[in-house]
Amino acid sequence: MARLTKNQKAALSKIEANKLYSLQEAASLVKEITTTKFDSSVDIDVRLGVDPRKANQMVRGIATLPHGTGKTVRVLVLCTPDKVEEAKAAGADYAGLDEYITKIEGGWTDVDIIITMPSVMAKVGKLGRILGPRNLMPNPKSGTVTPEVGKAVTEVKAGKIDFKVDKTGIVHASIGKVSFPPEKIYDNAMEVIQIISKLKPSSAKGTYFKSIHLSSTMSKGIEIETKSVAGI
Repeated sequence: MARLTKNQKAALSKIEANKLYSLQEAASLVKEITTTKFDSSVDIDVRLGVDPRKANQMVRGIATLPHGTGKTVRVLVLCTPDKVEEAKAAGADYAGLDEYITKIEGGWTDVDIIITMPSVMAKVGKLGRILGPRNLMPNPKSGTVTPEVGKAVTEVKAGKIDFKVDKTGIVHASIGKVSFPPEKIYDNAMEVIQIISKLKPSSAKGTYFKSIHLSSTMSKGIEIETKSVAGI
């Protein structure tokens, strides 16, 4: 087992064992326990009382973070020639169709999000075996298959994220950077939590929010007192 550094030990000492923190406290504490030399991502993990194996208990949604993600998002738009300029004007890093399909078939996936149009999904669908495992496959439910490609690019660049519960019943989402002030971390976290709350399946019984944790890259998770979070 790797030996902890002095900074890591000091960071761990700031989290009290078995203590549940308010979301406000956690938004400040996550900055204090981060020891990386780079600007770490801040992540939220929400364990839900759902059975993801049942289609009527799948939780999937979209959130537009009020303060963005803090990340530079590389966007590829697979579209018809008449939409290329619209996509680029909105901030797309790459836009086109056949030439990028050929690149992807050759193994190129150096982007974070792919947006496309319903009219070209027949071509894009063939890339599923490559894009699917990398979570890059466009999906109407996440707003990445749309005729309004310019609008979709603008929203993604502004901080729009999509999330879904995994097979263990947990929603993972990146909600900002450690360099954000605590208030911005809190606001972004609340946006995700409130949207998850609204998405509660009618078939889900018992406690919906089982646990909420806030963490940064390589840091220990801070457990949130769910009852302290308004609106859930």
